[in-house]
Amino acid sequence: MSNVYEICPQFENQKYFLRLVFEDDCRDLLKVYSDKKAVMFFNSDNCGGDDFYYTTESRMLEAIKYWLWEYSRQGFVRWSIIDKDTIEVIGTIELFHKDSDNDYFTNCGLLRLDLRSDYETAIEIENILSLIIEPTFELFDCDKIATKAIPEAKERIKALLSMEFVFSKEKLIGHNETKYGDYYVFN
Repeated sequence: MSNVYEICPQFENQKYFLRLVFEDDCRDLLKVYSDKKAVMFFNSDNCGGDDFYYTTESRMLEAIKYWLWEYSRQGFVRWSIIDKDTIEVIGTIELFHKDSDNDYFTNCGLLRLDLRSDYETAIEIENILSLIIEPTFELFDCDKIATKAIPEAKERIKALLSMEFVFSKEKLIGHNETKYGDYYVFN
């Protein structure tokens, strides 16, 4: 595969299509990031206090522009998740390579999954993640993938366990030495 930051690959199955986020995704993504039932499951660890709860198109567009800037500087990739039946963007996946000298999460593909609450079901999560898990190892040159699922995220945890992710007792150490938990790891 080519460098993920030179040509962003696209993935699809019968139900979903993943591609690099576009500014034109703003209206659909506002439905995701203004969904109070969904926001509680988003991983904002190490994100400088951003809770990812956006209620205006201008704030959503600002976030998308930031994600595209991070992509241009090879910080992370943010894919839009498109439901092929409705042709709506129903969430995003962020991935990046994490190295660390002070925690277990080194040589790791760190995955963030943000979904509209009506898609927060084990079957939909598995269907979406099945597109990206295997390519992650090569795209991000890592030997494990980690993603966060808080205890209240019952459907997400069910999906992760079904996909052979394992709960990790290890803490992810943030930029300011903050310790974050509730991670599941796939080797």
